[in-house]
Amino acid sequence: MQALKGTRFMTNEIVKQRLTEKFGEQLTEWEEPYGLLTVRMPAELNLKVMQYLYDSEELRFRFLTDLTGVHYPTRKGEELCVVYHLHNMVDGIRLRLKVYVPVEKPDVYTASQLFSGANWMERETYDFFGINFVGHPNLIRILNVDEMNYFPMRKEYEMEDPTRRDKDDEMFGRG
Repeated sequence: MQALKGTRFMTNEIVKQRLTEKFGEQLTEWEEPYGLLTVRMPAELNLKVMQYLYDSEELRFRFLTDLTGVHYPTRKGEELCVVYHLHNMVDGIRLRLKVYVPVEKPDVYTASQLFSGANWMERETYDFFGINFVGHPNLIRILNVDEMNYFPMRKEYEMEDPTRRDKDDEMFGRG
């Protein structure tokens, strides 16, 4: 595809430059794994950064592709992470944003007013990781039973039940 004379294609460098101009050193840990620009932002800025990316006529990140959580039990004070994948569909460029919060106070502002698709993704992330999306219109469990008093995707539990015999090698003729 040839560029028209005088036009500019969106690049990771331009996105990084615009975000740095707007938010400065508040955005950190810039990376580009497999060409996907990735940046860390403070929890208190998540909505401001996404609103800027959405509203900017140059950047146009108006589609939330995915939102999920990750549990890092060894990262004291930032055990839980919310990961957002945004997409500028006009220029065909994607961006990953990360927010880290402590497990004791897992509060992140909801993006459901900006991206309607965030509603269910935030509910799922709450359901499995216990991340509290402040301002969410209906933050209740979506897949697990209401009576659960834990968050099953946190790395606080054994991978398998050690008392199960159906997975012993002798059950498969190897013992």
